[in-house]
Amino acid sequence: MKPDHEVRGAATRGGLPVSPSLGPTLDALHVPREPPLVDRRVVWICALCIALAGACGLIAQGLTRLIGLITNLCFYGRWSTSFVSPADHHLGPWVIGVPVAGAILVGVMARYGSKAIRGHGIPEAMEQVLYNQSRIPARVTFLKPLSAAISIGTGGPFGAEGPIIATGGALGSLIGQLLPVTGQERKVLLSAGAAAGMSATFGSPVSAVLLAVELLLFEYRPRSLIPVALAAATANAVRIAFVGSAPVFAMPDLAQPGGGALAFYILLGAILGVASIGVTRIVYAVEDAFEKLPIHWMWWPALGAIAVGVCGFFAPHSMGVGYDNIDRIVGGSLAGRAMMVLVIWKFVSWSISLGSGTSGGTLAPLFTIGGGIGSALAAGAITLAPSLGVDIRIGALVGMAAMFAGASRALLASVVFAFETTRQPLGMLPLLGGCSAAFLVSCMGMRNSIMTEKIARRGARVLGEYVADFLDQIVARDHASKPVIALQADDTLGVVRARIHAREPGMAHQGFPVLDGAGDLVGVVTRRDLLDGHPDDTRLQALIRRPPVVVFEDSSLREAADQMTRAGVGRVPVVSRVSRKLVGMLTRSDLLAAHGKRLHEAESTLREPA
Repeated sequence: MKPDHEVRGAATRGGLPVSPSLGPTLDALHVPREPPLVDRRVVWICALCIALAGACGLIAQGLTRLIGLITNLCFYGRWSTSFVSPADHHLGPWVIGVPVAGAILVGVMARYGSKAIRGHGIPEAMEQVLYNQSRIPARVTFLKPLSAAISIGTGGPFGAEGPIIATGGALGSLIGQLLPVTGQERKVLLSAGAAAGMSATFGSPVSAVLLAVELLLFEYRPRSLIPVALAAATANAVRIAFVGSAPVFAMPDLAQPGGGALAFYILLGAILGVASIGVTRIVYAVEDAFEKLPIHWMWWPALGAIAVGVCGFFAPHSMGVGYDNIDRIVGGSLAGRAMMVLVIWKFVSWSISLGSGTSGGTLAPLFTIGGGIGSALAAGAITLAPSLGVDIRIGALVGMAAMFAGASRALLASVVFAFETTRQPLGMLPLLGGCSAAFLVSCMGMRNSIMTEKIARRGARVLGEYVADFLDQIVARDHASKPVIALQADDTLGVVRARIHAREPGMAHQGFPVLDGAGDLVGVVTRRDLLDGHPDDTRLQALIRRPPVVVFEDSSLREAADQMTRAGVGRVPVVSRVSRKLVGMLTRSDLLAAHGKRLHEAESTLREPA
């Protein structure tokens, strides 16, 4: 018996010995074998992901300290790796030059190192997953965190989480390129690295897994989910070892919201959904404006950094990652006019800088902007309708998560993230309602998200929804052609040709199963085989050059399609799993016809009375 790869490569003529019966063929090569949900290979990928997550946890701590070092050097003139805000600087107007200098360095790194370091990293990772078998250039693994540290450390209004997520994904991709893994396994490694980066930054392992599922994996399968979940848990353990287990954003305990308050939070989410559409469009409008400038893109970050410096001069807290701002907003200690001034300056600074193509993240700025809007609207509701029982802190929490849910379309990740970073279970119901409303409005108002618009503009198609494969839900026996017109192995070509020319019923098919005297399947011949220039006295058995490629009657149409693709054939016999006898034939046309049921269910309406 020849090796499996030789058999699959023989699409029409193989030279394999004729199989006298179906039994040996089924046991040897050509029956689809449904793989287990997980196997030893998955265990190996899990081990790789755990090691990767440990490295990502250390990278997250290293990047945080590098950002702190650059911030201390540039704004305070001291050698320290403590993670501080640049808001307390005493540089006066000279502060404008600090982000400009950092942006020039980032532009040079992008021009002569890798253009892939521009932006916040997630769209680029999505593009590699979808169209490049999850291959990210190795140099991005080193240049992305370094460029982000320079950008953020010199006052860029970005969060550290985006670059850490991108770096983790790049490291996972690099490991997948160095080791002998499949493209699917490389995608898992990339997603595991990204999830580990987010978990190591915020201590939010569950939302990190959900973010990977919603934005990177594009699937929900045990062989993908388990390694990513283990990576997120491992990275969170590394974070706990360095900084403890306290929530990232501390909040006083919340009270159970009433019905009126819940209705307000859902309305608030809808408003944030509109705001997320506006934010996304403004960011890309700024990017379009930079595209029209008559200078090389290497200099765009420096121009955007001028806006960062000016905004930082008037609102120092708009510079840097701003995690302290989010903490004060959701905690209720930053509110009113001071908060809205910060939010406006932060948005102007971030949108111009991000649109210029510098290196930085989007999560923290979106959380700041959304939290500020939510807090302000909640304060207004408290003033106008105090009987609703609205809590300004829950309003800020819902606003923060709803803004991200609307902008990124990562609904579940947004809800769970807000819970994990505050540890406030009574906020879950308002979060679910508010984020769902924002998600609804965002889906109605724009086709792409802030994560996918960039790659969509490059001609890529990114699905916004994931459903179970329809063909996987239908068994072969339900769509196989019956009854089957079978030929006998001892028949001569002359007899069969006469039947074809006489246009007997069923003889117009393009392929025919061939049975031996015992009724066992020995192969398949095509109409072309029958009408080729072989002598009329040739037996059909002599035309069979390969064992038949078959599927069981309880196999899915997806398995049948995979069998056809692997073997390069347009039809497969369907056999009984018990008796191994022929029960039908399945063709490519049958696979297409099966989609008629899906289209009918999606487009038809129920007209009969209940």
